[in-house]
Amino acid sequence: MSKSCQYYFAPHSPWAYLGHERFVALCRRHGVAIDLRPLDLGKVFATSGGLPLAKRPPQRQAYRLTELARWSAYLGIPLKPQPTYSPVSPEAAAKLIVAARLGHGVEQALALAGAIMRGLWAEDRNIGDEATLAAIANDCGVDGAQLLKSSQTASVQAEYDRNTDEAMAASVFGSPWYVYQGESFWGQDRLDFLERAITGQ
Repeated sequence: MSKSCQYYFAPHSPWAYLGHERFVALCRRHGVAIDLRPLDLGKVFATSGGLPLAKRPPQRQAYRLTELARWSAYLGIPLKPQPTYSPVSPEAAAKLIVAARLGHGVEQALALAGAIMRGLWAEDRNIGDEATLAAIANDCGVDGAQLLKSSQTASVQAEYDRNTDEAMAASVFGSPWYVYQGESFWGQDRLDFLERAITGQ
């Protein structure tokens, strides 16, 4: 029986960025297919009690910056805890990733997702800007202008909405979120537990 892991994430999540390449490598190492599901984190927060960053108490915001710096240093992954273009609307980027999956397959969509998140968190790029998104897609070997056009279609919107609805039905409340054989794992700091579940340890 083939193995698959659902991958719920929002492209403006620094935690998704910190876990993305490691998660992809983990799944490749163990022959696990990735079911890529970009979602609307704002809608998920609205039903699960989560708060957007700007509405969190200052002490939580401050500690978040400390943790981001710690994890960046620990993992050796470059990250700017306070990038120029954050907060940023993630919708256009998320739908671009959906369009890439529908039109070019999961591997291309995973590469694009990684490039978009790296663009925001390491390269100080504005992932809410269509020209920037098109340039990132071009760098990934995809026609950015065409992909942008595809991302604005009803079929992509329907897929994005379905991802979000299914996430809420599965009690997802954060990003990244991994579901393997019905078991949920919240956060890039749970990848070790996910790997143990995959290997049966």
